Amino acid sequence: MKTKVAVLIATWFGCGYSPVAPGTAGALAALLIAWPLADLTGWHPLWLAVVSLAAMPVSVWASTITARKMARKDPGVVVVDEVLGQWMALSGAAVLSARAWVLAFLLFRLFDIWKPWPIRRLEALPEGWGIVADDIAAGIYAALALTLVLWAGECFNLY
Repeated sequence: MKTKVAVLIATWFGCGYSPVAPGTAGALAALLIAWPLADLTGWHPLWLAVVSLAAMPVSVWASTITARKMARKDPGVVVVDEVLGQWMALSGAAVLSARAWVLAFLLFRLFDIWKPWPIRRLEALPEGWGIVADDIAAGIYAALALTLVLWAGECFNLY
C-alpha cells in the first residue's frame, strides 16, 4: 500500500504516464491546480513557494520509493518534482495574471531542461533528494527571471 501511494504521488496522480513529455504534463497539472487554488483563496503567489517547500519531504519520499521500485535513478514517470518546481516558479509573480502564468510555465520549462549551474549538480544528491532538488532550483531560477521580466515590462511599458 505504501508503494502504491508513493507512486501515485510521484507520478502526480498519473500525469507522469503521459506518452509525450511527461515533465511538461506534470508542470501543466501544477498550473491546473494552482490556478483555482490561488483564485479561490486570493493567496499571494509567494504562498505557492511555501506550499512547494512544505510538500518537499513527501515528494522526496515518494520519488525515492518510486525510483527504487523502478530500479532507476530518476524515472521519467516521476513528475511531482515538476509540480513543485512549477509552483516555485509562479511565486515570482507579484500578481498572477495570464502573462505571469504563461511566462512562469515557459521559464520553468527552460530552466528545468537547460539546468544551468548549479542545478545539474543537485541531481547528484541521493535518491529522491536529487530528483526533487534540481526542479526546486529550476523553479527558483524561473521565479527570479519571472520577477525580472515582469518588472522590466512594467518599467519600460512593454505590455
